[in-house]
Amino acid sequence: QVQLVDTGGGEVRPGGSLRLSCEASGISSFNLYTTGWYRRAPGKQRELVARITVEGDLDYDDNVGGRFTIARDNPNNIVTLEMNDLTPEDTGVYSCDVVRFSEYWGQGTQVAVSS
Repeated sequence: QVQLVDTGGGEVRPGGSLRLSCEASGISSFNLYTTGWYRRAPGKQRELVARITVEGDLDYDDNVGGRFTIARDNPNNIVTLEMNDLTPEDTGVYSCDVVRFSEYWGQGTQVAVSS
């Protein structure tokens, strides 16, 4: 059974940083999955924040480029999202997903940015 566990969220002030982590279990060949982080902001639909493909190609939402960094640790089945210079607009529930023939989701971790 595939399970993704998202951790690392919290409350920070504007300009602060957080590091989110998603650890996958029940997956063999994690390196063959495209992985990504999504955010569901209050009152909005879920949107892609960052994605890293099997080949290592990166894709970021225009509003986070240069502040967020996605990375993957294939041997340990982990994908991380380093978030710097956070703003209130980054507030939301962040969930990771992995996709190959099927798509699997983490449970989400709350990020709240406020002064």
